[in-house]
Amino acid sequence: MLTRTDLTSTMYPSAGSPAVRWRISDGLVPYEQAIEEMEREVSAIAAGEADELVWLLEHPPLYTAGTSADSSDLIEPDRFPVFATGRGGEYTYHGPGQRVVYVMLDLKRRRQDVRAYVAALEEVIIRTLDKMNVKGERREDRVGVWVRRPEKPLLPDGSMSEDKIAALGIRLRKWVSFHGLSINVDPDLTHFGGIVPCGITQYGVTSLVDLGLLVMINDVDVFLREAFEEVFGDTANEGAGAAS
Repeated sequence: MLTRTDLTSTMYPSAGSPAVRWRISDGLVPYEQAIEEMEREVSAIAAGEADELVWLLEHPPLYTAGTSADSSDLIEPDRFPVFATGRGGEYTYHGPGQRVVYVMLDLKRRRQDVRAYVAALEEVIIRTLDKMNVKGERREDRVGVWVRRPEKPLLPDGSMSEDKIAALGIRLRKWVSFHGLSINVDPDLTHFGGIVPCGITQYGVTSLVDLGLLVMINDVDVFLREAFEEVFGDTANEGAGAAS
């Protein structure tokens, strides 16, 4: 069986497809508001009434529970609001300093292959990090993107420590994607302590600033857009006619 690494990393749309709308929201967007907006957009895309969309934002501090979430992994249930969500995966933290990217693509225009889509999203993250000289890696037994931490103590099995720098969680409706990915730029990493992130206890969580990169979210957005276009094709600022 092919691994995600073996899958073709690009998912360009069929010829003649319009550019993907590119939206960036300032400030902190409430989670419920974002979900309502995403529902509207996905329905419009599925009906052929709207072009595909990538929406970049930040949330106030909160935890989300995916469809595989185990309640025992919610260590501090009263710390932040907790939202049940239809995406795959387990518990995840969102908060200021983390770039959340909601990706609403019509896979009928691309490739109707969920594993290939997950691999392509991972590829966007890996390429984004590479542009900042950070080596992100995928793991076949763990979704998301990881960085090696040779400066940390070895794990109990003798292997090198690794931390998660980006998370993935997706859902599909009529082959249109929901949710997406998040990259830790400079969140408060102690906020992850209220959950077992993604149900994984043996590895930690890191951020770009924790790795020593003094970057702002706006800086990361530039590299993220470049990487997205390399993997998924052209984008256009919302309301703009030309790809950029």
